[in-house]
Amino acid sequence: MKKRHKRIIFIMCSLAALGLATWLVLGAFRNNLVFFFSPTQIATKEAPVGRTFRIGGLVETGSLKRETDGLTIRFTVTDTANTIPVVYKGILPDLFKEGRGCVAQGKVGPDGVFYADQIMAKHDENYMPPEAARALDQAKDMQKVKNSANEAAKTLSK
Repeated sequence: MKKRHKRIIFIMCSLAALGLATWLVLGAFRNNLVFFFSPTQIATKEAPVGRTFRIGGLVETGSLKRETDGLTIRFTVTDTANTIPVVYKGILPDLFKEGRGCVAQGKVGPDGVFYADQIMAKHDENYMPPEAARALDQAKDMQKVKNSANEAAKTLSK
């Protein structure tokens, strides 16, 4: 085989491998991509049927009901225009309450009920994890020390 033929075969194999890798990566993205829909979008049938997606809104006051098994919870999520019934089997997050925001991930059943696999409670926008608050406080303290050191150096140089 000539050198030119080997080079062409190498280039063709490289392109085929690159195409296969691209196809696998795009397939993984498609399977793991989860979209967010509001109750109004679900009511107007904009949400995909048979695919996992997220629904978000407020937990309607007075709609939270626990079943006798202790794990199944039924409630409705609203965006003030439409409501969607949600069924979740599992332990709810601590921040989950009626009248508060939540995001549920799951699928809409043929009966129009959203069957959630996961519930995420939204927190107040002023909330900050304790670790982040501590880090900010330490950064502020370090800045104060640097500022006082700079002031001391200025007064000594005068």
